[in-house]
Amino acid sequence: MKSVVAVERTKQRMRRFHLRALVLGSILCVWVILSSGCASGWNYPGETAAEGSRRHKRVVQTNFEMMRADIDTVLLLDRPSNLTDKRLP
Repeated sequence: MKSVVAVERTKQRMRRFHLRALVLGSILCVWVILSSGCASGWNYPGETAAEGSRRHKRVVQTNFEMMRADIDTVLLLDRPSNLTDKRLP
């Protein structure tokens, strides 16, 4: 006859195993989804390598510009200062 403590420990181990498997599966799914995006190196049909390279550079440049704009907004650098009413030449 098995003790109740041994059965409970086995159930806890199985729960931990299932939780670890779920977390690992979730991480794997997120990695696959993120690595298969439009900027992952796949060229469109009829697109040359140079066109694909230019498209990737444009996507990265656009992403950095948008990130810079967001940072400027957070730091309040996107609006002109209203400290003086005089116009500078």
